[in-house]
Amino acid sequence: MPGEGALTWYIPDAYLPAEGSGPLTGHEAICVLNTSDERAHIEVDFFFEDREPHPSVAFSVGPRRTLHVRTDRPQMLGGFAVPREVPYAMRVRASVPVIVQYSRMDVTQPNLTLMTCLPYAGR
Repeated sequence: MPGEGALTWYIPDAYLPAEGSGPLTGHEAICVLNTSDERAHIEVDFFFEDREPHPSVAFSVGPRRTLHVRTDRPQMLGGFAVPREVPYAMRVRASVPVIVQYSRMDVTQPNLTLMTCLPYAGR
């Protein structure tokens, strides 16, 4: 069964917030939903305002599965450490159509902020 979604997704307003000092850790995540019967091979490109893009970080999502990739965990990004408190953007490319969601939790103030959105789907 073919999957729903798109092959390319864009997240133009990414920002890994400060860790914070309380029990929760400021973070962001990319959630990839693969509804197809095939493994989805994913590549994420990171774009910055003041430096060259970071080349593709690769991972995969099993058939009919979901994966939440935390950008504050380099082990989930092939060792790439996303810089905190630096605006950047991501392009997510997949080998089969997938659905992508982006979330950010900012805990730098006592009343934490959770933001989530569906990125722009390319063709």
